[in-house]
Amino acid sequence: MSKHFEDARYYLGRAAEHAKAGVKEELEPVEARVKDIVGRGEDEEPEPSRLDKLQADLKELEERAEGEAREAVASARERVAEYRGRDAAKAE
Repeated sequence: MSKHFEDARYYLGRAAEHAKAGVKEELEPVEARVKDIVGRGEDEEPEPSRLDKLQADLKELEERAEGEAREAVASARERVAEYRGRDAAKAE
């Protein structure tokens, strides 16, 4: 590619970056006004979507199931230990 085309491509990229930054800077006050009108301040987060709610529910169920599984395993271990203790006592 000719050096002129390389230079032109570079400067077009820079111009696009500057244009994007300029548009963003010009629209920030408009965005703030729209958020105020809609009732969402800058500090407020949007309401969770249905997917977010479902994921949170699934995470809660997973944690509860994990806790119940741990309790069941601990209970089974206790019963096995008791059984082995009785079995050892009979062997003596």
